[in-house]
Amino acid sequence: MGGDLGPRPCVEGAIAACQRFNIEVTLVGKERALKRLLSAMRVSDRRINIVNAEDVVTMRDAPRDSLRKKNSSLAIAVDLVRKGECSAVVSPANTGAFLAHAMLSWRTLPGIKKPAIATPLPTLHDRVVIVDSGAVVDCKPHQLVNFGIMGATYAREVLGRANPRVGLLSNGEEETKGNDLTIAAHKLLKKTGLNFLGNAEGRDVFTGDYDVIVCDGFVGNVVLKCAEGLAKTITELLKREAKKSIPTSIGGALMLPAVKAVKRRTDYDETGGAPLLGVNGVAIISHGSSNGKAIMNALRVAAESVSRDLVGHLKLDLARYHDHMLAQGVTREEVAGESAPVPEKVAE
Repeated sequence: MGGDLGPRPCVEGAIAACQRFNIEVTLVGKERALKRLLSAMRVSDRRINIVNAEDVVTMRDAPRDSLRKKNSSLAIAVDLVRKGECSAVVSPANTGAFLAHAMLSWRTLPGIKKPAIATPLPTLHDRVVIVDSGAVVDCKPHQLVNFGIMGATYAREVLGRANPRVGLLSNGEEETKGNDLTIAAHKLLKKTGLNFLGNAEGRDVFTGDYDVIVCDGFVGNVVLKCAEGLAKTITELLKREAKKSIPTSIGGALMLPAVKAVKRRTDYDETGGAPLLGVNGVAIISHGSSNGKAIMNALRVAAESVSRDLVGHLKLDLARYHDHMLAQGVTREEVAGESAPVPEKVAE
């Protein structure tokens, strides 16, 4: 109910997902409005269920305030997964509120204090996963390590990358480049046992040389928004240039099939949503302005994540790579992100 476009895209996406992927979807929201939409679309599918929720978390609600809305569609949807009545949640609602509800209801995985958003972006070859793209803006080195582990697990189990290539976003490829956070994280990532290729520069994001690129949520969100803006700018520039003369119009017409193919590869609607990694459940965050196609594909990602036991693999990999780090001489304090105990003489 809380997306920018109201419930209609969610209903359209649910209908399409049921028909295309043969999954069961529960629509959580104001029952009368949802039944009215289904009736208007002349849909009667037993795989589509409705659970009533009278309250709505809006885009303007602060995460803490949203937690007070116990009867909101978001709160009830998350609780359905906690009770085992549903397997995953897909929502185009307020991201901060979604994060807060998932953490409170499901808790986080062992070793994780703050989850991360993993957003797939198009590259020259396939897609790269940016972790984190907005959940944690101020990070510590051990959190970037966990982002790398969880991103690699998602890339392997859901995207099908056999041995995901992990990079750390920095302002230079040398391991001495970057701020204090990236330099410290680089040292730890080298000892994880991941297929860590070192630092990735901004120009490397879209080359396809990496499957996972790690950064804090502040930087990741800036990269994401820059990519969205650049895609729109290039599209608009091509349209303007194609109209300037008869030769360019003819050339534009001839290039139309290629342009459409590129548009499909870079279309957010094809991805649909980004998984929230680190909570003890499957949560897929969709853009607030998602249309029915984007919601359909977000539901597909959710179903794939459940069927491939993404959460179970995340738990196993976090434990396995943390143990590997300990075997490489990394202290438990560094792995967990806790401060080392102050020596007694210094404390005095």
